Amino acid sequence: MAKKATSKGGSSGRKPSGSRSGTSVARASSSGGGGRSGSENGFDASEAFVKLLQSPLVAELVAVAATAALGALAAQGFTNGGSRGKRTGNAVKAAGKAAAAAIGARLKTEIEEIRRASKASSGAEA
Repeated sequence: MAKKATSKGGSSGRKPSGSRSGTSVARASSSGGGGRSGSENGFDASEAFVKLLQSPLVAELVAVAATAALGALAAQGFTNGGSRGKRTGNAVKAAGKAAAAAIGARLKTEIEEIRRASKASSGAEA
């Protein structure tokens, strides 16, 4: 799962920001249980979105996409000729495609791990 993959500390040698390896940070909520519209049932979409952005999987996806995009930009910069404007446009397009492909591959891997774990746990319970 994503927590296992991100707990190794990274290979770049730099220290991860903060000391929260896979844990979420508690935030003070301004709702205070008051009668805000949309949060009467206890669900706050903005808090859920912040928690999603803080998840280890999202951090890993951003890192994978950035690495793929950087590699594509470097490859386009060295291999393509032509005018500077056209080359830049092609490089950006290739970087976007590489980032999307990397995210897709990583999500596919994550979903397969979830499916395998689900099958293993359902088989153990039955």
